[in-house]
Amino acid sequence: MIPIIRPAMGEEEAAAARRVILSGWISQGPEVAAFEQEFSAVVGASHACAVSNCTTALHLALLAVGVGPGDEVITVSHSYIATANAIRYCGAVPIFVDIEPDSFNIDPRLIEPMINARTRAILCVHQIGMPCNLEAIVDIARRRRIPVIEDAACAIGSEIRWADSWERIGKPHGDIACFSFHPRKIMSTGDGGMITTANGEWDKTFRLLRQHAMSVPDTVRHRANQVIFESYESLGYNYRMTDIQAAVGREQLKRLPEIYEKRRQLAERYRALLGEIDGLVLPSEPVWARSNWQSFCVRLPPAIDQRETMQQMLDEGIATRRGVMCSHREPAYRDAVLRCPLTHSEQAQERSIILPLYHQMTDDEQNRVAHSLKRACRL
Repeated sequence: MIPIIRPAMGEEEAAAARRVILSGWISQGPEVAAFEQEFSAVVGASHACAVSNCTTALHLALLAVGVGPGDEVITVSHSYIATANAIRYCGAVPIFVDIEPDSFNIDPRLIEPMINARTRAILCVHQIGMPCNLEAIVDIARRRRIPVIEDAACAIGSEIRWADSWERIGKPHGDIACFSFHPRKIMSTGDGGMITTANGEWDKTFRLLRQHAMSVPDTVRHRANQVIFESYESLGYNYRMTDIQAAVGREQLKRLPEIYEKRRQLAERYRALLGEIDGLVLPSEPVWARSNWQSFCVRLPPAIDQRETMQQMLDEGIATRRGVMCSHREPAYRDAVLRCPLTHSEQAQERSIILPLYHQMTDDEQNRVAHSLKRACRL
């Protein structure tokens, strides 16, 4: 079976986890602090705060910029449901706009018409690792004095051309960026997340709220030579990362350059293998972006059925996934506020499939995928 992805882990990650397990400190502690420092250096951020997953990262980011009940946040429906869910956790309303058909990312031209007195943030997504048009989004946000939160769940390692130089997603170029370390991502800690920002006060908020708003962190109490009683002045959450996860993450960061380059090579090879399929639309990068190719998502020819194609490939031992979901089509969002058509979002969900792509993928495995897709497309 060729899976959709395989985490790139080995003896180094196993040894790191073992080291922490035997250390006696396995909860949020020194490994988390080291992981945060190393991650911030990799992406070029002033601050990085580790949390339990990207959904909790998004929730804390929205709370930090002041999103609350009755507020509106402009975002896309075309994303994993966690993007919209995090907005609703705050009691706010997601305002969905459509995507650009080529990039699968939010269409900046549709943002400004949706801004009103209740708008508290723009939550943009770097979909499946492809950077969105941050320059256009940030320009709108700065003029309208609205914070920009980047859902960078899939985008660790991706780059954007910014002020005549290539910079990593996560610097951040908006106000806050949120990452995922789920096994589907190109680096993983089993699960986990990271929040980056240049705003020191927001970073303090993340760190307070991720640990039940405890006034004195565990690490401080552990080092103290006097008894300390903590207090809880506000509502907080248990959004902590463990030291076991962080130790694995530190090893994964070392692998990141190699994983990134290999995935870009595999994406180019897919383009060569699949270019002859008439009507198949292959993903491409804008000139100002470099994707980490977290996923390779293709649009099927008009006459080819999505489900039949996926089933045929599955019967041949190849896993695929449908195009990215649309939250507004799920029962949980039957009452979603829709102020504009989401035509491209819906078409992307219905007409696209995600092909297997992972660091360890061999030429033979990639050939099998290509030949299977060609058969399904009747080539």
